[in-house]
Amino acid sequence: MRPRIIPVLLLKGEGLVKGTRFKDHKYVGDPINAVRIFNDKNADELFLLDITATQEGRVPSVEMVRRIAEESYMPFGVGGGIRSVAQMRDLLRAGAEKVAINSAAVEMPDLIREGSNNFGRQSITVSIDVKRNWRGQDAVWTHSGARKTGLDVCDWARRAQDLGAGEILLNSIDRDGTGAGYDLPLVRSVADAVEIPVIACGGAGKYEDFLPAVREAHASAVAAGSLFVFHGPLRAVLINYPGDGLWDKLVQQKEMA
Repeated sequence: MRPRIIPVLLLKGEGLVKGTRFKDHKYVGDPINAVRIFNDKNADELFLLDITATQEGRVPSVEMVRRIAEESYMPFGVGGGIRSVAQMRDLLRAGAEKVAINSAAVEMPDLIREGSNNFGRQSITVSIDVKRNWRGQDAVWTHSGARKTGLDVCDWARRAQDLGAGEILLNSIDRDGTGAGYDLPLVRSVADAVEIPVIACGGAGKYEDFLPAVREAHASAVAAGSLFVFHGPLRAVLINYPGDGLWDKLVQQKEMA
């Protein structure tokens, strides 16, 4: 099967933002308008992550999720601040196909199991944010990259899988928004450590970055933010998405190289 190509949109309040290495976020537009554009471009899937929900002790707006569901022809997941099965239920009933949990999954691992038992493994995505220290060691961070956990990335991914996660959304904080390409060793280490799908995220700067993430690093899907919302060296806001046939084109280019 062709790997999924997934735009990841960051919510802050009622708007969309994008930053670099989880900082310096810039307003990039209205989420409903973005969803309409990705509909028109036949995006495979979408993730909307509320980056201030955890710090503010809330979840993404259920009303906004309902509005997005009314506009969206594609499946989408929602994350940010989710800490209970009841909150998951509200977001799924509003129209989300899946929920992404990050900080609460680390603090309350049984939430993964409870969510999986109630809604099915396919509805539970565990998002893992990773930052490399000065020793070159990768570690899990939570609270939008503000809190170090001390967890080993692969150990945590395996535990999340055992608890019932349906997939892993693996975010490289160091590569986020840089356009430097995915952290292939990181992606491969996690993808090879688990049997569930791993979505590579953080660093995609061009469509050609997708193929090595799948072929060399064994990701099941690729995700990006800046690549789909900015255009050109001045990073003008332009919602975009590759058309049908991209994977065949990338494979052909690789074989001809």
